[in-house]
Amino acid sequence: MLVVEHLAKNFGTLKAVQDLSFEIKDGEILGLVGQNGSGKTTTFRMLLGLMQPTAGKVLWDGEKIGEKQKDLIGYLPEERGLYPKETIEQQVMYFGKLRGKAPREIKEKLDYWMEHLQVKGKKNDKIKSLSKGNQQKVQLITTLIHEPKLVILDEPFSGLDPVNAQIMQDAIIALRKQGSCVIFSSHNMANVEQICDRLVMIKDGRQVLAGKVQDIKDSFGKIKVFLESPLTTAEVQAVSGVVAVKERGRRLEVTLSDPAAGRELFELATKDGYIPTFSQETLTLEEIFKLKAGEKDEL
Repeated sequence: MLVVEHLAKNFGTLKAVQDLSFEIKDGEILGLVGQNGSGKTTTFRMLLGLMQPTAGKVLWDGEKIGEKQKDLIGYLPEERGLYPKETIEQQVMYFGKLRGKAPREIKEKLDYWMEHLQVKGKKNDKIKSLSKGNQQKVQLITTLIHEPKLVILDEPFSGLDPVNAQIMQDAIIALRKQGSCVIFSSHNMANVEQICDRLVMIKDGRQVLAGKVQDIKDSFGKIKVFLESPLTTAEVQAVSGVVAVKERGRRLEVTLSDPAAGRELFELATKDGYIPTFSQETLTLEEIFKLKAGEKDEL
């Protein structure tokens, strides 16, 4: 179990991270999201012990992370760090040995991960001969080859096509089933929404949202309505509590100031009977992210 308590990091007068607190239980996935420069990578470096915090602490199973815990951690950095002239096997063998694994064990695990991640290439292929997506898969293998208990992934979906992104997503979900603690950052809120148990959103180094993904969505209320009816855009805009209307083909996407306004809109839309669509929903994580990222005053 990873516990982060009141973590902070200053660089002179710059407060890169301020009073960040969260925890990840075994078998949980946490998404750390925020705009570029919000403090995500600085946070990861403090979790890894590569950077000492100005204040606060990071605990793994109740102890501060030190040399004893480092082999329990797997880290995939945003900037790739593979040796292009090495073969896949040489690269994975090198990193596996650094983590204390025996060559035979590394080879067995390499075969498993090559198949599991659908790497397009042979073990004796050089890294530079692989596509960007397959290089990323190999780097993930080097991250997981020693079966870490805490896995930190910095933008693991960056540059991946939809097929390879799904393979990466399935691999992360499998880590949860194995009981690992997983924390990752991503600019793709769809990935975060689909696989995360918990979410921490930071802006300018400060935590602005934290909690279970569904709880966060529910806290904003069902203020989005998708409507297909005889009502015109002007008629919908005239309803009290409607703040925005967008035309989506035959449907209207309506934003409400208060979920209660949905009842009046529904009654107006159905006054003559059946309508094809009326769906009142919570905001997506992407919409919440844009909303919070644009706010001047934090929660």
